[in-house]
Amino acid sequence: MALKKFLDKLTKPVQELDRVALVEWSEDARAVPIDQIKMREPVFIAGEISSVRLVPRANSAALEVTVKDGRGSVTAVFLGRRTIPGLNTGRRLMLEGVPFRQNARVVFMNPVYRIIPRGTPT
Repeated sequence: MALKKFLDKLTKPVQELDRVALVEWSEDARAVPIDQIKMREPVFIAGEISSVRLVPRANSAALEVTVKDGRGSVTAVFLGRRTIPGLNTGRRLMLEGVPFRQNARVVFMNPVYRIIPRGTPT
């Protein structure tokens, strides 16, 4: 069994190994998998930031952060924020809020967030 796992690590692409590690980390955090989120119900997710962008809005800017957990992705929108220290690509974080569907994406507006320091287990 250990040999099979070792051989899998040697033959699988790095992206797949990273995805599996992210899924395991999210499960250890007891977070709801993104592909199982129910819209308009409070939920807790854990994942890794894949992109951060500043989006102009009518009255003020909004910071949009895309978070992936290895099974899916969500967008966290922080209204009136241009930056949030520590929220950068590759950083793991936990989000809590009420998701809704906007076009083809799942969105959290101003969710509660917790940045996970690098190298910290759940």
